[in-house]
Amino acid sequence: MAESEGQDTEKSEDPTAKRLEDAIKRGDVAKSQEVNTWFLLLGATIAFFIFGGTSANKLAIAFRDVLANLHLATDPSLVMRAIMRLSLQVLTAIGPLMAILVVAAIAGNAVQHRLLWTTEPLAPKLNRISLIAGAKRIFSKHALVQFAKGILKLIIVGSVIYVIGSSEIERTGLLINGELTLSLSVTFMLALKIMAAVTAIMALIAAADYLWQQHSWYERQRMSVREIREEYKEQEGDPTIKAKLRQIRQSRSRKRMMSQVPEATVVVMNPTHFAVALKYEQGMGAPICVAKGQDNIALKIREVAYRHGVPVVQNPPLARALFKSVEIEQEVPVEHYKAVAEVIGYVMKLRNSIRGGGLRS
Repeated sequence: MAESEGQDTEKSEDPTAKRLEDAIKRGDVAKSQEVNTWFLLLGATIAFFIFGGTSANKLAIAFRDVLANLHLATDPSLVMRAIMRLSLQVLTAIGPLMAILVVAAIAGNAVQHRLLWTTEPLAPKLNRISLIAGAKRIFSKHALVQFAKGILKLIIVGSVIYVIGSSEIERTGLLINGELTLSLSVTFMLALKIMAAVTAIMALIAAADYLWQQHSWYERQRMSVREIREEYKEQEGDPTIKAKLRQIRQSRSRKRMMSQVPEATVVVMNPTHFAVALKYEQGMGAPICVAKGQDNIALKIREVAYRHGVPVVQNPPLARALFKSVEIEQEVPVEHYKAVAEVIGYVMKLRNSIRGGGLRS
């Protein structure tokens, strides 16, 4: 029994579509920070390439104006005006760069999962302040992978910067005493080259980390046999409750059917197995079935019919045929018109003869 219980609770089953969807709604999604970092690096590289020179010139002009007007710092109104002007110039200079970085940050999340709004990750949880849970997180497989990934990034990115810097060190050394404009241009190109190389290397790291995060997230959502059974009960309903509800519906339907038997014209019956109650009145196109049953229900129909004076005619072939071919509140099929007409005619004659005998007496 203990072994069976362990198998029930072991998370050995693939997650259901509902389990994955519920996790996403809670904000538990497969997310790689390396993908976000790569998009930010790519955005920064593009922004630096397109707007770097222009933004640097605007910032240089802005701060040059500040230095040139330091002698006016004694006048508070001029100081405030200078600060406002400097803020506007700085915002104009770095605005395009920041806009690209914001777009890159949104894109980094959007490519990994659909955008969603949830406050559940912000809700306080006791396991976040638990020392044992914290120790498990620190020494978990995920933490070790993150640590190894950080070391690998440092080595790879540091190597790229070292290789590119080493190849350009002699060239940049000659510019120390050179013209400022030329030095800035070479420095700009060197920085752009390093950023492009780091972005290319980070693309590989981000792709590998994304696949790992997807795998880890999927494994985290795995379910036990017991969880799958409970989810099925939630979606489909408890089989015991469903059976009980079905039994109640059948009981109510049987009661409604039995209440129609006293209105029947005749009950056609196989002695013990089948019973079909038919109703016919003047103006009806054909007799209709008001009740039918088999075995115990058939006996119950016969009992109700006897109690309310409804004639019961034993005709096994017709009873079986009607039971199989006609549903409750449906007309008798054409192929049975003749046989049913004979039975109803017999019942009418019997009823009339009883009435006639009663009048004569």
